[in-house]
Amino acid sequence: MSAPAKFEIVDFNQLSPVSCPCGLAKRAFAEVDDFPGTLHVTEIQQDARLHYHRRLTETYYVLECDEDARIQLDDQFIPVKPGVCLLIRPGVRHRAIGQMRVLIVVFPKFDPQDEWFD
Repeated sequence: MSAPAKFEIVDFNQLSPVSCPCGLAKRAFAEVDDFPGTLHVTEIQQDARLHYHRRLTETYYVLECDEDARIQLDDQFIPVKPGVCLLIRPGVRHRAIGQMRVLIVVFPKFDPQDEWFD
């Protein structure tokens, strides 16, 4: 029996993007059993679809964005710029507005069955 790996390495440049309500996401660490979350780099090219999660908590860290980019959290529209980080708890309806590139940390692991739309 071999010892488990002490670390994991992901090259996001090698990951294929998947469509999501926010745009195109590259997702890492979903298959790593002893890591409780997932890490995503998401490209938002247009206004994302308003949605929420019942179980997942997401943290959005804005890497790049247009000057007029915003994130809708329930009925509030929050202007964002590179370096801004938002913690989005379960039940908060959210979407990105405008072009941006975000790093998203999700706990527990991302589950596409936990995306809900009104």
